[in-house]
Amino acid sequence: MNLSNPLKQREMGKEGQNLPLFETKRAKGRVIYKLFVVTIFVGICLILVYRANHIPKPGEEGRWAWIGLLVVELWFGFYWLLTQALRWNIIYRYTFKDRLSKRYEEHDLPGVDIFVCTADPTIEPPKMVINTVLSVMAYDYPPEKLSVYLSDDGRSEITFFALLEASKFAKHWLPYCNKFDVEPRSPAAYFSSMPVIKDENLTSEFVTIKKVYEDMESHIEIATKVGQIPDEERSKHKEFSQWDDSNSSRLDHDTFLQILIDGTDPNSTDAAGITLPTLVYLAREKRPKHPHNFKAGAINALIRLSSKISNGKIILNVDCDMYSNNSKSIRDALCFFMDEEKGHEIAYVQFLQAFENITKNDLYGGSYIVGLKVEFHGMDGYGGPIYGGTGCFNRRDILCGRKFSNKCKIEEKKENIVRRSVRKLEEEFKVLASCTYEKNTTWGKEKGLRYGCLLEDVATGLSIQFQGWKSVYFNPSRPAFIGLAPTTLLQTLVQHKRWCEGQVQLLLSKNSPIWYAHKRISLGLQLCYCCYGLWAPSCLPTLYYSIVPSLFLLKGIPLFPKISSPWFIPFAYVVVAKYTYSLAEFLWSGGTILGWWNDQRMWLYKRISSYFFGFIDSFLNSFGLSELGFVITAKVVDKEVFERYEKEIMEFGSSSLMFTLLATLALLNLYCLFGVVKIVIIGEGVLKIYETMFLQILLCLVLVLINLPLFQGLFLRKDNGKMAASVAIKSIGLALFACTFVALY
Repeated sequence: MNLSNPLKQREMGKEGQNLPLFETKRAKGRVIYKLFVVTIFVGICLILVYRANHIPKPGEEGRWAWIGLLVVELWFGFYWLLTQALRWNIIYRYTFKDRLSKRYEEHDLPGVDIFVCTADPTIEPPKMVINTVLSVMAYDYPPEKLSVYLSDDGRSEITFFALLEASKFAKHWLPYCNKFDVEPRSPAAYFSSMPVIKDENLTSEFVTIKKVYEDMESHIEIATKVGQIPDEERSKHKEFSQWDDSNSSRLDHDTFLQILIDGTDPNSTDAAGITLPTLVYLAREKRPKHPHNFKAGAINALIRLSSKISNGKIILNVDCDMYSNNSKSIRDALCFFMDEEKGHEIAYVQFLQAFENITKNDLYGGSYIVGLKVEFHGMDGYGGPIYGGTGCFNRRDILCGRKFSNKCKIEEKKENIVRRSVRKLEEEFKVLASCTYEKNTTWGKEKGLRYGCLLEDVATGLSIQFQGWKSVYFNPSRPAFIGLAPTTLLQTLVQHKRWCEGQVQLLLSKNSPIWYAHKRISLGLQLCYCCYGLWAPSCLPTLYYSIVPSLFLLKGIPLFPKISSPWFIPFAYVVVAKYTYSLAEFLWSGGTILGWWNDQRMWLYKRISSYFFGFIDSFLNSFGLSELGFVITAKVVDKEVFERYEKEIMEFGSSSLMFTLLATLALLNLYCLFGVVKIVIIGEGVLKIYETMFLQILLCLVLVLINLPLFQGLFLRKDNGKMAASVAIKSIGLALFACTFVALY
């Protein structure tokens, strides 16, 4: 053995006992970035000084528009300053799984319970769900310490049938994955990524396992298409009688609990004779008059139930569309939890989320690459990040309300397991998932995921951090989880509307990051939470900047300094510097130039539609005039729609108030730009307009250019994804009315 390397000598000498299981590195070049930020800040201050010192006198045209711009630019400057918290202290994490393996024997590793949640088989196909389940069952981890739970809030017999089929297929899939070190371990993803087999030893077994998978897939697809289970299967499994009760429905039924694979049973083995992970199906009880608290309620039921069946010290929850892409992820997470120096203070480890259906130029900005590859690392530098709701490893005791302690370490206790009948366990533990179990308890308040917020995951993570616990953000070279992003514009806008409403709820709650967080978390982390919490109020300044300068351009009233004025310089510098850095950051994160342009468009669309309507609904909800609903993002898309999505053609086919607002504002700016051209032609002169209103023309032109896909949907396209006629008529009328009114008065 070569011991010439000093690092190896030290590690061997200490037997790795005192070496950390992970390390943290700060991002490079932060000093230069901070100096750059100071220059932009100075530019913003000069813009505000110009606004304050050049307000038109009473009676002069544009006075109130000018004052409005001062207020709006104050907000933009303040919000930009807030966003610097996300970039001020960026850190990166690196794990040492080899040290973990040397330090702990397999039997010393903690048990891990994995929760997969689904709620509607029509928009979350059972075939997709079981691929996620199979991917997490196949983790590179001792199977006797692994338990997988599927919560089916849709109480679908098709989903149960699919899981039953998956439990049979797992006996062949798991040994295949272990033998050939398969990545990824979602069968669908694996087979689609392996069109050509070059390994001769793999060929025959590949063909065999693929055939078994395709048979299973065919059974599930037929059952899904027909909408019922084959009679042959129903006769084999009496459990399907649960769906024979005509008095029960999706929202009114008893608890159905089924332990499909009992990992403690010596007979529960795969084709290679290795123990299989425990696999459990749960459809918790629902009654019309009892709140079920959506996903948070489902996870809390699983927390209670799993504590009696497997009681893993670590809990991983994943969305049903977010399959495991890295079989070593559990060991990565344990490097944080089991580190001797810092592991005791870590409550959860949030992994990066990647998406497999993103187009080359990320048409709808669904990859969130800047947020996931920059901003979350910035939150991590202050003790964050947020709890993202999927791809997150949690410590069970902390989720169950354990208070912060410097001695709170994970220890795998050896327990004498008394074997009991699986059927007796199912009957005994059903009560834990009843709709009345949580009455007069602290579940949803101090235990489990928190209720009362559409962003139950973010609220839970924040409450855990308030208690003194830390969280970690980990972005490995191979993404740990891969899911599906929205594939239509409306899906994207509706999703962000729900997120916006949840952020407003959290901001106005008693646990608000604005006031309650003071001295409970670091100031930097508090500011980071506020960046997301203030999404909603940002809609009003954005709307103002998208409308007022263009309308006053139509009237010929300048609202910005002349191009020859010294005050033009700070405006030009802030715009150029801010967007140049934004583009560089996006490209560094792995995006493209056109992808950045699409991201800017979605930035605008979300703020003037999703956040605007989310802000209104949240305001009405605070007075009891509206109810906020939990909307599940569809994972199924029409073939024709998906073909347009792959070609990066925007989808406008649905009729929506959001589309009406977007189209109206786009047309308004187009009319104003035409109005300027008319003024130039009539006789004002190009040079005069250029000198006095360059920035207004530039702003209006950018707003027109960024809306080109929308104009195509309004006037040029003939496919089913074009703008609905009703939306087009209303938006054209509203934009004409606004421009005519301003021009006349």
